[in-house]
Amino acid sequence: MSLSKIKAIAFDADDTLWENETLFRETEHRFCVLLKDYIDEDECNRLLFDVEMKNLPLYGYGIKPFTLSLIEAAIQFSEGKIPISIIEKLIGIGKEMLNAPIVLIDGIEDTLKQLSSKYQLIMATKGDLLDQERKLSKSGLEPYFHHIEIVSDKAPKHYLNLVKQLYIEPHEFLMVGNSVKSDILPVLEIGGYAFHVPFHTTWAHEMVKEPVSHPNFKLLTKASEMLQLL
Repeated sequence: MSLSKIKAIAFDADDTLWENETLFRETEHRFCVLLKDYIDEDECNRLLFDVEMKNLPLYGYGIKPFTLSLIEAAIQFSEGKIPISIIEKLIGIGKEMLNAPIVLIDGIEDTLKQLSSKYQLIMATKGDLLDQERKLSKSGLEPYFHHIEIVSDKAPKHYLNLVKQLYIEPHEFLMVGNSVKSDILPVLEIGGYAFHVPFHTTWAHEMVKEPVSHPNFKLLTKASEMLQLL
């Protein structure tokens, strides 16, 4: 792998810069406990995922769409019998998630600090614009980034548009993220480079079973390993 021509490095946000997925998994457990009189936990988790997937094309990614899916699922699982007090509690849980403290991934700030002196750094993430901007501001990492890109999804066309905005070619672009589906495969498809840094928890929607085999791909255990490669 030759990285000598890399000019810009993009980082995913959730579970690459800061922890995120654990908050969703904890909330799913809280939701299923609240619904225990109507549905058992295993079926609750499975059917909640189905509701989220049905709503994804309409709502997109993020905490607010997730909260709407919780409310819809509560009505559906209870056959319309869910008390308004539980609906109010779910709205409150959604607000708790939005206001949750930011927990940085270990070592990420020092990695960004060192790389920012040599490369253009970009935060490239999908999700709700207001929520992602809020998290970035609360994280204290914003000064390290040359450009912020928040999109509805991460497909090859989105990465091509980003590369175009940066006035570089795909082979001069490196993406770093925890999701093979969103951060790795689309970038490799357009001719860029990709570093996969797995997080200990991955949303089922982002899972890819097949291992990645590509000359422009590298699997890391932590982002700081990049400093030895670049």
